[in-house]
Formats: sequence, C-alpha cells, structure tokens
Amino acid sequence: MVIMLSDANQQARWEKRYLEGRTAWDRGEPSPALALGLAEMPPPPARVLIPACGRGYEIAELAGRGYDVTGVDFAPSAVANLKHILNTQDVQACVVAADLFVWDADAPFDVIYEQTALCALDPSTWPDYANRLHRWLRPGGILIGAFMQTHREGGPPWHCPLETIESLFPETHWAWPKRRDRTISHPSGLKELTIYLKRRK
Repeated sequence: MVIMLSDANQQARWEKRYLEGRTAWDRGEPSPALALGLAEMPPPPARVLIPACGRGYEIAELAGRGYDVTGVDFAPSAVANLKHILNTQDVQACVVAADLFVWDADAPFDVIYEQTALCALDPSTWPDYANRLHRWLRPGGILIGAFMQTHREGGPPWHCPLETIESLFPETHWAWPKRRDRTISHPSGLKELTIYLKRRK
C-alpha cells in the first residue's frame, strides 16, 4: 500500500518507510482477499494488474499460477524486493517502477486487484484514480477491491466507507454483487471491505 502522487517528496516519504521497516500494511504473504478473488477471476493466462503493489506477494502467487501479471509501484525498495521475490521463486511478471498518475496501460487488463491502494491516496485523488481503474480494465473485466475501514478521521490509511465506494464505482459503469458487507482482517487490527465488481460494457 503506497501513495501514488506526482510528487518526489511523496515518493521519498514512502521509500523512507520501506527502508525503516514501517510497513504495518505488509502481511509478508498474499492477502486473504486474493484467495477469495480467485473464484471470481478468469483462468490463466488472463492479464492481471496490481496497482501500488508494494512487495508484491500477490504478484508472485498469481504469476506462479500462470497469470500474466503486471505490478506498478514507485517505491524503489518495494520494486527491488518484488524482483528479488520473483527471482527466488523463479516466476515471471512485469514490474513497473512508476507513479500511477503518470503511468498508463498499453492494453486493458482482464483483472485488477485493488489491494488497499485507494486508502493510501489522498481522497482528493480518488475520482481520478477510479476513472483510471475503469480505463485500465476491459469491458466485462473484474475489479477485486479491498477497501480499508478505519472509521476515523485522517490518513493514510483513509477510511473508505461503502457509500463512498458506491459513488466512485457507480452501477452505471460497474455491476455490483448482492453482498456488499464482506470484510477481512488486516494486520493493523482494522478491517478491509472486500468487493468484486465487473466493468459494464
């Protein structure tokens, strides 16, 4: 989970957190949201994007299953750690060191795994980011979202209430599931609201 802004100071700030080990969001393994999301995903070799991927445990897991995975992050230490993990596990994935508000996809993806990247961004950027997710995903593609529930002011991580998520991902653009209250535990003691959306054509 890393803030992605076109600001060298922000990049330095999050790189410093990696170097100092202040990464409470890092489970050291794939999130349970991924295991739940696999049931919703098309089979390999579907193309998967993980924005703000951090150390990318989910990337290694999906690449090992045969998925064509791309991870994007702008913290050099996170990118280096991810490449080391991929090399150690002898799996292939595309790792991009870039700011999400500068980077753009060459072609739409089948799946986007949005693992608490939104909650790391300043809320003023959320509409732009949501639009980018829509653009990066093909019609009929799946968005696996894990949205932090802090129930407090300030951030990051910022509280992502269901009503805000519904406004960012409206039903005119996204098909929503009937169940919208599934949560998973976070290492910080908080909860993540886990929702699977399908981009409408």
